Amino acid sequence: MKKIDGSPKSLKQLLQNTKYSIHYYQREYMWQRKHIEELIDDLTSEFLDCYTPGDSRLKVQDYGAYFMGSVVLAGRENAIIDGQQRFSSLTLLLIYLNNRLRALGKSYSVIEQMIFSEAYGTKSFNINVEDRYDCMDAIFNDRTFDVTDAGESVKNLYGRYNDIIDLFPTDDITDEMLLHFCDWLAEKVFFIEIVATTEQDAHKVFVTMNDRGLSLTSTEMLKGYLLSEIKDDREREKLNGVWKEKVLLLKKDDDKGDETFIKAWLRAQYAETIRDTKAGAVNQDFDIIGGAFHKWVRDEREKLGLFSADDFESFIMRFSKFADVYMKIREAEKTFAEQTKYIYYNAQVNFTFQPQLLMAPICFDDSWAVITEKMNLAARFIDLLIITRVANYKSVDYSTIKNYVFNVTKNIRRCTVDELKARLKAQYDGLGLSPTEALSELRLSSFTKKYIKHMLARVTGYIEEQTGVASGYCDYMNTATKNPFEIEHIITDHYEWFTDEYSDQEDFRRWRNNIGALLLLHKSINASLSDSVYSYKLTKYCSNEGNIYTESLGNQAYQNNPKFKKFIAENNLDFKPFDKFGKTEIASRVHLLSQLFRLIWNTEMFE
Repeated sequence: MKKIDGSPKSLKQLLQNTKYSIHYYQREYMWQRKHIEELIDDLTSEFLDCYTPGDSRLKVQDYGAYFMGSVVLAGRENAIIDGQQRFSSLTLLLIYLNNRLRALGKSYSVIEQMIFSEAYGTKSFNINVEDRYDCMDAIFNDRTFDVTDAGESVKNLYGRYNDIIDLFPTDDITDEMLLHFCDWLAEKVFFIEIVATTEQDAHKVFVTMNDRGLSLTSTEMLKGYLLSEIKDDREREKLNGVWKEKVLLLKKDDDKGDETFIKAWLRAQYAETIRDTKAGAVNQDFDIIGGAFHKWVRDEREKLGLFSADDFESFIMRFSKFADVYMKIREAEKTFAEQTKYIYYNAQVNFTFQPQLLMAPICFDDSWAVITEKMNLAARFIDLLIITRVANYKSVDYSTIKNYVFNVTKNIRRCTVDELKARLKAQYDGLGLSPTEALSELRLSSFTKKYIKHMLARVTGYIEEQTGVASGYCDYMNTATKNPFEIEHIITDHYEWFTDEYSDQEDFRRWRNNIGALLLLHKSINASLSDSVYSYKLTKYCSNEGNIYTESLGNQAYQNNPKFKKFIAENNLDFKPFDKFGKTEIASRVHLLSQLFRLIWNTEMFE
């Protein structure tokens, strides 16, 4: 093997005005939401440890560095041999930061140069993969992109960019700090760059790094520690079989599924402390479990009640029982079932902490009937929490809400059904917020978009259920079809048509994007109505191409529809048709939505 060079390089040194290709034996871009979540949490936590309010940007040069591992390159083509998942993900983060800066009317040329470079008047992305170009171009220009017929890498790239929008802690890293964070990311995030001169040497490095000397995972080390404390050989062998069987099932659809479960289980059932949000705070139970959880179990054996061989045997049996619970949660998140529908609903808006909160109240000796009841109660609380916070423009992303969720977790840990109801109601009442009172100010934005779609889908599905029709919620939320449902603006985007009613463009946008002026329609219909007047739109809303919520804008929904009329009368709902649609009508629809929200999202299940 010829000479191989290794040197520390900042992200800026690696990406600025430098082109990379992805080698032929590299896999697709495979990162999932949980990987992006960990990356953002690690980077933002490290930055916030260093940042002090009032710091100048020059002060960032004194901040601590963050090490991202090694990146292996083949020198001649600058081909990425190892590191493309991290490079691609960091590029998505850079694009997010660049788009956010543009929205603020700011620019940062260094960030742009780390995303793309220009030669002979032509711009191209620095991670240069031809079949990804259209998707990356759409992301960079903040446009939507149809991934229906796209390849695996493109679908994952688009999905992970939208995850970054959801997960980035805008409450912690505010607009005023954004350039500081960009400076730190560019200058203080480091890799070890390993450059092999020839392609043959690069491939040898790739094989060596991926095939030899693989480290034991935290799951494997935890198993080794627990089994080593069991003295009886036959019992140890039996428990080893139990452990292996559960791990195999946990990893069936996710090669990190075992680790994800164990972190959620230990946090749900055993963690007592969490790191403070202030700068300089040290990691506590919750945070340590997120990394080397096998060390935490060993170090905290007394806290976990691990004293004798019987205790270790019991702990492994608890692992087995809760693994079954976790797998039922994951199945409920993926597949709609009436009995566990709230678990499914929460998963559609990617509430990360659901398994943790659902496992917290469960006791080892609970029957499956009690386990299901407790999980459903916790899921109803999460459902209420999401809607209430979002309606009041409060984030539910990982970094913002983890301390609150952890405190709820401890509060409901291993309690009875009656205790759980009382504690969840007290937790919700303690928010001091209402989803209905905030609806008049709830508008479509990059933050609210997926939640408003979820709300409209839930409202429409609920009306359908109450009027004897199967709920279409799953169809409304399904984006993997050729003609998915999209949010439709009832008011056409032509301010010049409505100058007599709206004082200026901003007033027009505020009313047009209000939740009371939005519906769900198939993408094809939505596109065909883009420049249509309300009277024409109404004919489409009331046709077979609409749904009960869209149809309720016209007279037809109230004729020969006894179940719908009965539903309205029994709940005293202010449904009414409109032959025009302006501020008065939007306010009326908001009032109606408030009534429907009270039927769908309330605390009756905790009474």
